[in-house]
Amino acid sequence: MQATLGVTPYRIAWRSAILLLVAMLLTGCGVNNLPTYDEQVKSAWSQVENQYQRRADLIPNLVETVKGYARQEQETLTAVIEARSKATSIQVDESILNNPEKLRQFQQAQGELSSALSRLMAVSERYPDLKSNQNFLALQSQLEGTENRIAVARRDFIAAVERYNTEIRTFPGRLWHSLLYSDMELRENFEATATDADKAPEVSF
Repeated sequence: MQATLGVTPYRIAWRSAILLLVAMLLTGCGVNNLPTYDEQVKSAWSQVENQYQRRADLIPNLVETVKGYARQEQETLTAVIEARSKATSIQVDESILNNPEKLRQFQQAQGELSSALSRLMAVSERYPDLKSNQNFLALQSQLEGTENRIAVARRDFIAAVERYNTEIRTFPGRLWHSLLYSDMELRENFEATATDADKAPEVSF
């Protein structure tokens, strides 16, 4: 009885030490890297969404302001409105990250909107009264700031996806992927398109 009592605490301490050691080794070997990087991708994507939405919210006021001074530029104004409508019609929750085709459609629509905004800003160059309008100047400044934030958010998203994809493809992430996270797939990333979606439209005069 005494021997049993003497051994039991020892065994418990030994097992606890082994479990602690295994936990430390697993943590050091990057077993948590993939879910951590996956969450970082989702977080970075949320910022991309937020900034594109912020730009979309600015456009109606911008169009109305320009219309007040340049009604004859109806074709350009309509192009911006239609591009905004198309860009905002695409569902952009987290599920888009697992749908490469949907992500490409989203990227293309945002690129077309960027091009339409560039044309609108070029048109405004021909109207001195518009260029000096305080409301237009404020909207121009907000748009410029938003385009910069979009560029930063896209850069952070690209970096997060590259980190995540690299972890899946390299050791030890590849090992943990096959053993524990086989349901986690490689992510599609932003890429350059014919519409230069990654290039912010020029809005400064």
